[in-house]
Amino acid sequence: MARLEVKGIEVRFGGVVALRGVDLTVEGGAVNGLIGPNGAGKTTTFNVITGLQRAQVGRIVFDGESIGQLPPHRRARMGLARTFQRLEVFGSLTVRENILVAAEIRRRWAHDGSNPARVTDDILRQVGLREFSRVRCDTLPTGTARLVEVGRALATRPSILLLDEPSSGLDEQETDQLGALLLRLAEEGMGILLVEHDIDLVMSVCRTIHVLDFGQILAVGTPAEIQADPNVRAAYLGTEDDPDSIAADALV
Repeated sequence: MARLEVKGIEVRFGGVVALRGVDLTVEGGAVNGLIGPNGAGKTTTFNVITGLQRAQVGRIVFDGESIGQLPPHRRARMGLARTFQRLEVFGSLTVRENILVAAEIRRRWAHDGSNPARVTDDILRQVGLREFSRVRCDTLPTGTARLVEVGRALATRPSILLLDEPSSGLDEQETDQLGALLLRLAEEGMGILLVEHDIDLVMSVCRTIHVLDFGQILAVGTPAEIQADPNVRAAYLGTEDDPDSIAADALV
């Protein structure tokens, strides 16, 4: 069932149309992919969903409620969380402190009696960051710092998690661990929208994939359907040949 629906979104920057008629859905209990060539409009789509960018046309519906006029913090309190393509962590704080900040802020507005310290420890274990808990984030490798972003987003206890290239900087083993984490979160009922340059990761964890090209949805389908779609191959590779090459050669 779709927890989040993007309906007919259009975003213009002056005379440039960044998104045109974009429709997509994010199902609860599943990892959903959003892929496309560089400059296709993926991060702009995230910004519209989370309220950092206003759409001139279209609607955002979350759990049946139109949220297009709500500010970002209201959307976050409803259960939307995200990470960023450009790394955003509190560099002078430790890994644990980054996650603890989010857990403490959530307790203030949720009034749910949660224990921020316990929530933080659980997330450190869940994301695989316990050994880095006392390390300042500005000393971390990029890949590890991206996991801190994921952990901080999870501390807000979202029902929908938007991830913008979370595997950037991770090695193959770390990427596999990230994929396993995303599948576990989905099994627990979370809806995930994944923008990712690692096509192998996308194809292995996503139930449904939306392909964005020049600000428009080009295709929607299962991983197998997307890999077989000649329009998708043409968008990525400039050719309709070799359907198996998209997973190896495409850049998101």
